[in-house]
Amino acid sequence: MNKAVFKRRNLLTAAGILFIYFVVYALQSMGMISKFQEINLMMLGINIILAVSLNLIVGFTGQLALGHAGFMAVGAYVAAVLTMKLHQPFALAIVCGALAAAVAGIIIGLPTLRLKGDYLAIATLGFGEIIKGMANNIEYIGGAAGLIGIPRLTNWTILYVMMVITIVVIVNFLNSTHGRACVAIRENEIAAETMGINTTYYKVMAFALGAFFAGVAGALYAHYFYLIQPTSFTFFRSFDVLVMVVFGGLGSITGSIIAAAAITLVNAALQDLAVLRMVIYAVLLIVIMVFRPQGLMGNKELSLGNRIAKRGAAGGSA
Repeated sequence: MNKAVFKRRNLLTAAGILFIYFVVYALQSMGMISKFQEINLMMLGINIILAVSLNLIVGFTGQLALGHAGFMAVGAYVAAVLTMKLHQPFALAIVCGALAAAVAGIIIGLPTLRLKGDYLAIATLGFGEIIKGMANNIEYIGGAAGLIGIPRLTNWTILYVMMVITIVVIVNFLNSTHGRACVAIRENEIAAETMGINTTYYKVMAFALGAFFAGVAGALYAHYFYLIQPTSFTFFRSFDVLVMVVFGGLGSITGSIIAAAAITLVNAALQDLAVLRMVIYAVLLIVIMVFRPQGLMGNKELSLGNRIAKRGAAGGSA
């Protein structure tokens, strides 16, 4: 690729990222975003972090994992304890919560990632239930009642920065040799092993990185909603995120972002129909599998900066 085109694409992408941030920030400052809209805006950012990180595991590495809510819970509880009980800075709490989730990912990944398909899904689902059961029975973190009165430290700026960092890190990981090894495992694990790729090592690496950012999402969630309980991190939370990944397209970061935004808006619209929400989700999954099994984006990416830069280069050469 021409270096000028590459540089222009990056500048346009950075400009777009800053534009979105400042537009939302300005609307917040002018009081044009209601409380309900703000809550859904924050949930949108958290859902994007969760969907992109799970797509690394499910979409790019090909491992059907259903324990993302468990990693989110680890990050949320560790971060909340650090700020609420140990009075540590929020930045340190986010990092520690994310690292704790990554360690949990390695611990669960080493014995279970030798499994495949449904067996792996059941094992990771069991991990999520173990985390929920532990949270229910540890009084130091509130037991079944949860932690109440967590300082509200998450704001639009922090959430947006962490969301951008998540996307940039995972995109760069996927463009590295490690990311290509993960994609090779997804395409054909036996062939990848034959070519000398340590499949268990790379699966655990992807699992740990996905868990790390799920922990980040948990820390941000805990410090926006004041309260976390074991019931906040049930199987249904993992299912929500999986729907986003499948809906957006397995192997598409752009698809995960679009699907997270769409499903967050659907959740907001269906708030008064909470009982029917899972039924609607199930119907949505069936429709996707029948009419668009590859998801909205398939494994393709959409880059406005890339398109504009290519058009500019084509115009210049003409």
